[in-house]
Amino acid sequence: MTMLDDRTTAAAWPTAYPQGYAVVDVETTGLARDDRIVSAAVYRLDAQGNVEDHWYTLVNPERDPGPVWIHGLTSDALEGAPLFPEIAAEFAARLDGRVLVAHNAIFDWQMIAREYARAESAAPVRQRLCTIALAKQLALPLPNHKLESLAAHFGVEQRQAHNALDDARVLAEAFRPSLHAAAEQGVRLPLLECRPLTEWAASPAVPAASPYPSSPYRSNSWRPSRKRPACPYPNPGRYETDKPLKQGMRVAFSGDTSVDRELLEDRTVEAGLHVAGSVSRLTSLLVTNDPDAATSKTLKARSFGTPVVDEAAYTQLLRDVAPADG
Repeated sequence: MTMLDDRTTAAAWPTAYPQGYAVVDVETTGLARDDRIVSAAVYRLDAQGNVEDHWYTLVNPERDPGPVWIHGLTSDALEGAPLFPEIAAEFAARLDGRVLVAHNAIFDWQMIAREYARAESAAPVRQRLCTIALAKQLALPLPNHKLESLAAHFGVEQRQAHNALDDARVLAEAFRPSLHAAAEQGVRLPLLECRPLTEWAASPAVPAASPYPSSPYRSNSWRPSRKRPACPYPNPGRYETDKPLKQGMRVAFSGDTSVDRELLEDRTVEAGLHVAGSVSRLTSLLVTNDPDAATSKTLKARSFGTPVVDEAAYTQLLRDVAPADG
């Protein structure tokens, strides 16, 4: 396939495509509705995906920074950083009039929209584009949908994974050839509407029995249960703290999750892990936001000594799953 190059004229470029993009990455304290952004980066691109400029900031989340072992930002590092309302105007200027582009864009959009809602404002974003969805539409031969795999496919070097600025750079560099491939093939871009967030102020109180609010998208994202294909990798054993997950590990879930359970399980399967319906001595990891709950899974995990992590830590671990032993 001959890809459109730098000499492509404006007249040859699809007129239905957007005129500008904001490639975004945010690092956060977790995934729940009350989690906060700790760093943000934006690469502004023109209509053909060429970089115009970039911007990066730390953000004081006014709470525990969450999985420091993933994003590397400690409380000390964030203590002198600006609060989100202090960078909201500059952030908005970077987004204004552009399509927000991110890897798993629904996550970045939700976190950004909630921060603006807390600041009693709204992000000037009308559309978003998920590079995972674009890769699927282009049928790219990727082993999984991690940013690392997309970058490797296009020969983009990752220098510091989970650093917002470097992740945004990597995505910008991988998005440009993806955009050109879409234009060459006449692919319609997977653009989705970004509606202003109103849930923050209007959300009902969370029952005292559950410290983790339910996903605001669960009510309209129900899908019928289905049998998943068998995991193609052997079980390498239990998860060990400070080490990555490894393909083939058996992961069980217990209790409410802020991300729709089926979506979380889909991401687990896509990473090459096995979704376990129960906890046994073979279970590698239990994911729960309430480890002290007396559920059958948490009780079995305690009796078997099964490692337990919360949803936020697990979602971060999903970003860097080690390949199965060859």
